[in-house]
Amino acid sequence: MDWLSPEEWQAVALSLRVAFWATLVSLPLGIMTAYALARWRFPGRQLLNGLVHLPLILPPVATGYLLLLAFGVRGPLGGLFAEVGIVFAFRWTGAALAAAVMAFPLMVRAIRLSIEAADPKLEQAGATLGAASPWVFATVTLPLVLPGIVAGAILAFAKAMGEFGATITFVSNIPGQTQTLPTAIYAFLQTPGGEASALRLVGIAVIVSMAALLLSELVARRVARRVAGA
Repeated sequence: MDWLSPEEWQAVALSLRVAFWATLVSLPLGIMTAYALARWRFPGRQLLNGLVHLPLILPPVATGYLLLLAFGVRGPLGGLFAEVGIVFAFRWTGAALAAAVMAFPLMVRAIRLSIEAADPKLEQAGATLGAASPWVFATVTLPLVLPGIVAGAILAFAKAMGEFGATITFVSNIPGQTQTLPTAIYAFLQTPGGEASALRLVGIAVIVSMAALLLSELVARRVARRVAGA
């Protein structure tokens, strides 16, 4: 990557780091949320569904501001995390949190559709054989919906790589600390003579996004074939 400057490389590396942790940490919650929305009927289900999809319809800047209010050092949640040494505001961890929140609806939707397409009678059969609910979920449900989980995780990773509005509002645009790929592109476009750097980063963003989409389709199809042949 000699054709990238150190500042450009820092932005790419930080974006990969942010997207990786945003996807990894949110995946268990995404699976549980998708399962609850697909299989359970409970009071407040529609409210939960609305909250999950809220980042898709809210302006990203508004989402970032809400994160700042909640997870800032003086925020109710940010103060609790700060007491154990975890700070989100104006740190790369905050960029990962913002990316996870913005990518979460896409992850949940992909997994939920996969769960809804799975035959619930197979889960019921496991339960009638005396298996506990967690064991049925682990041995029957997860293998059935694995293509959706893989697709959701990869799409969330791609979305996290491209997150801009919530990130710049929550953690600002600090080179080497919170400057991700999209915020670096924005910064270069505001700098005289920075068009070439911005164009290089745009090219990387396009390549990563397209690769993620193609990989999502490829992996999901292969997993689906293996599950069908099992």
